[in-house]
Amino acid sequence: MSAPAPRLLVALKPREVVDSVVEAQLPEVPWRYASRADPTDLGSVEALLVGSVERELGDFQPSSTPRLAFVQRVYTGLDGFPFERFPASVRFAGNVGGFAPYVAEHAVLLALATAHDLVAAHRMVSAGRLRPAPAQFSLRGKSALILGYGAIGREIARRLGPFEVRRVGLNRSGKMAAELDAVYPADQMDEALAAADFVFEARPLTRETQGSLGAPQLARMRPDAVFINVGRAGTVDEAALFHHLETHPKFRAALDVWWSEDYVGGTLGLRFPWADLPNFLGTPHSASAYPGAEEYSLRIAVENLARFFRGETPAYLANRQEYADTHAPGGP
Repeated sequence: MSAPAPRLLVALKPREVVDSVVEAQLPEVPWRYASRADPTDLGSVEALLVGSVERELGDFQPSSTPRLAFVQRVYTGLDGFPFERFPASVRFAGNVGGFAPYVAEHAVLLALATAHDLVAAHRMVSAGRLRPAPAQFSLRGKSALILGYGAIGREIARRLGPFEVRRVGLNRSGKMAAELDAVYPADQMDEALAAADFVFEARPLTRETQGSLGAPQLARMRPDAVFINVGRAGTVDEAALFHHLETHPKFRAALDVWWSEDYVGGTLGLRFPWADLPNFLGTPHSASAYPGAEEYSLRIAVENLARFFRGETPAYLANRQEYADTHAPGGP
């Protein structure tokens, strides 16, 4: 007996963790890996689970899947997604919250490492020096602003609580949210930046946020503030941030996301010598590269597909117009 025609096309590299999650959460839904699908079977496909369209689907043509109605991405962001390749009737969702606990933990790690200047401390030990101690300060009693109070923002705020930090959020509405002491609406970002000791960037890259942190916004921040970006590099003006770090030695920054990331080649394209700055710390977009993170994120993405197949409205449906003209690497 031949296998039933697939209703779900999985555009991911075939591996055991994908098999186990999809089969456990969608036991009644026939599915196929895109790399193993027979073109004659695609007419039954209703939904697509995908990471990078370019890497996993190649020259895939949506016309080959006339019943396609929903695309669920494994990654959180939808910036750079080729919406134009799909009919207007197709709905899309990013994997909101799929990596949130891991990214939030990494964000707090970066804040602590930067505040305590662990890079300088390590260099002292390497040189056999004991004193003077690195210039460091505690998070206790400080104010932390979280730009983009979504799933990652909430997890960051939850982890900052035990450090006795005043937690402030910035969202579109300015409405109060869990885990926070105060909230600013998005149109008051300058005021929020001016009052923060720590600024965590966790916003998606959209037409509205692209390049929205530039020289004027950095100038509003405290001269000894700490900026941590675990969201998208494209929300920040790269040259402006590098220049600000050069000219404000007490200002510190830590980045896990970059403006040019080549996932295929495994390289970063760096326009500026970031690692030469004494007030900078960087990690190679590794906030989600933890054991268990892939399975966790897959379960959340596949649960949203389960909503679709149950006839419910999937969560976190995206407005493709918000992402028009944005571009970023195809990673988490």
